Amino acid sequence: MSNTLGRIIRLTSFGESHGPAMGGILDGLPSNMPVNIQEIQKELDRRKPGTSKITSERKEPDRLEILSGVMEGKTLGTPLGFIIRTADQISKDYDHLKDVFRPSHADYTWEKKYGLRDHRGGGRSSARETANWVVGGSLVRPILEREGILISTYVSGIGSIDLAQNYHFYSEEEVYAADTRCPEKAIGKRMEELVKKAKENNDSLGGRITCVIKNVPPGLGEPVFD
Repeated sequence: MSNTLGRIIRLTSFGESHGPAMGGILDGLPSNMPVNIQEIQKELDRRKPGTSKITSERKEPDRLEILSGVMEGKTLGTPLGFIIRTADQISKDYDHLKDVFRPSHADYTWEKKYGLRDHRGGGRSSARETANWVVGGSLVRPILEREGILISTYVSGIGSIDLAQNYHFYSEEEVYAADTRCPEKAIGKRMEELVKKAKENNDSLGGRITCVIKNVPPGLGEPVFD
């Protein structure tokens, strides 16, 4: 199993949903690059659970701690290590899942692949792992913006409801104005009602995310893949 993303800049992450901390090492960052902890924390606050009625009720502060690779607000060019400590894990709530595979989750696949799984909140396959990706992405984002590359990501579909516009570039203000992260208010409200109805029926819904990237220079990437 690979826990590393990227080639030129590499993020190797670690941690389980109910472990003491999540974290990672970001290697390959250029030196002398400003690191804005407040901006990274803002992105983590957007991701964390418990921010609305349609997200997980788990309460995690998700406070970023940088352990290495930064001095006086700038990167050193050495490996940047960070952790996000866990605060609100209630492992006993998952005892009934120790011998049960949840539908549409990674439980069954994990058990078959490794012969052992952490049933507490999904372990390593928990969505909590995405906190590490948010930190990595937030640190790399200024490099892209320096080149004029801009990214817009939003929820474009939940269940049977979809946005009519495909590949439209929305501002962050438009995206984060709604709990569903759908930038069209009327459609986002319908999505929210659909999620609440599914929750009342002890059910869940699939979703779709659209990512639009502007100003990508010609020739970026490889001829076939990447």
